[in-house]
Order: sequence, then structure tokens, then C-alpha cells
Amino acid sequence: MKRLVQLIAALLAATVVAACGGDTPDHNSVDTRFAQAMIPHHQQAVDMVDLVATRTQNTRVRTLATRIHAAQTPEITTMTGWLADWSEPVPSAANAHQEHTHGAGHTGPGMMSDEDMTALANTSGAAFDTMFLTMMIDHHQGAIDMASTEIQGGRYAPAKDLAARIRTTQTTEIATMRTLLATI
Repeated sequence: MKRLVQLIAALLAATVVAACGGDTPDHNSVDTRFAQAMIPHHQQAVDMVDLVATRTQNTRVRTLATRIHAAQTPEITTMTGWLADWSEPVPSAANAHQEHTHGAGHTGPGMMSDEDMTALANTSGAAFDTMFLTMMIDHHQGAIDMASTEIQGGRYAPAKDLAARIRTTQTTEIATMRTLLATI
């Protein structure tokens, strides 16, 4: 009976902590900020790679874009699920860029401005390849910076694992993009 009372007390305490929001034993505010910032960041990368199919004939750029899309789309879904589980606001896909804006004209790490995205959409051929790769290198560096913050200060093991994969994958992709840029 004593164990049952202790178990009920522990469950009630956990429920109160979870209901209060904020930091919990499984995640903290760094994890929340990571997911809330990385969702629109990844969505913008997906928007950028969606332009590739109609603006380049470069098979290596197309292959890279396919890999980026295949990696980041399910990561958006994963992070959205975390935020929902944590009862935290989820950035909407439709307003991803606007929700990631931090003040007038300033965006999060590596994010492209609306003007940058319009310029990319209005370009094709080798000029597109150069612009796309240059912008995506900056974009990836921003993701690496955000991932490093999560690795250092996050608590939620799956988020820290995802951040480590992002950092590794996108560092490798930056090297690939720099090699591709040298051949255009």
C-alpha cells in the first residue's frame, strides 16, 4: 500500500510539472527553441531545393537537392511531433519564414530573405547553380550553428541526436557544395 501511495504521488507530481509547461525532466527550453527554429529553417531549405528541378540541368546539383529534401522533410515531421507532444507552439509551414524572422529584416542563422528567395526563383542554368549552392552553404552553416547550440544545451536525447546528425550531414554537404561550386 505504501508503494502505491508513493507511485500515485510521483505520478501526480509528474502531471503537475508537465501541465506547467517549460522545462521537464525529458526536455528543456533549448530543445523547444531548437525545434521551433529548425522547422522553418528546414522548410526554407525544402523550398529552395524544390526550385532545382525546373532551373538546372546539373545532375550533381539535382542529386544534392534530392538528398537534402529526403533528409529534411521527415525531420520537420519529427520536430513537429515533439512540439505537439510538449504542448509547445508549432511554426506553421505556410508562415515558416515569417515566423523565423527576428526583428525587422533580420532572420535566423542562415535564413534567406524574401528578396534572396525571389532572386533564386528568377534565375536558371549555371547562374542558378552558383546562387543556389552559395545560398545553401550559408543556410547549412546556420543549421550547424543551431544544432551546436542544441548539442551543448539541450536535454532531450532524440533532439540532441538529431542535432548531431544535422551537424555531421550538413558539414559534409557544405564540402560537396564547395566542390561543386569550383566546377561551375
